[in-house]
Amino acid sequence: MPVDRRARPDLRTFIAVGIAGAGVALALVLGMLLLTRGGGEIEVRLGDRDFRNLEVGRISAEIADRGPVLFGDVADGERDIIVQHLGDDPESGWLAFEARRPGQSRDCYFQWRRSEADFVNTCDPDDVVDARGTGLRQLEATVVDGEVRIDINPN
Repeated sequence: MPVDRRARPDLRTFIAVGIAGAGVALALVLGMLLLTRGGGEIEVRLGDRDFRNLEVGRISAEIADRGPVLFGDVADGERDIIVQHLGDDPESGWLAFEARRPGQSRDCYFQWRRSEADFVNTCDPDDVVDARGTGLRQLEATVVDGEVRIDINPN
């Protein structure tokens, strides 16, 4: 089947398409510069500053029934925490602390022993901490609008 040579684009068409593409690219670059020009510094924030949505009545009842709650870090596995509640008032007595010693494998964590009212390290039965998690890195736990909030990204 013969090819119609008249249907081929000429050099002027190629140049026009190239200039249009360059114009679009330039407009995109200028648009990005204008959008980022406002503040000088760009704040990058990965993840939330606090761990929340723990309704005080529900979580305090669960802790009273089953013991402190271990929350695994689903992002990178580095900050598994234990949430503990001591006392009868759901609005106070909240504690949060890291679930393992620094540098330990994720397989090693502190497990609640109800009979002893303390935590024992799953990899070292001689490593025991009290119900407050004394000796483990503590995180600030506060109650705001009926929910426990834990500061997981302190400055």
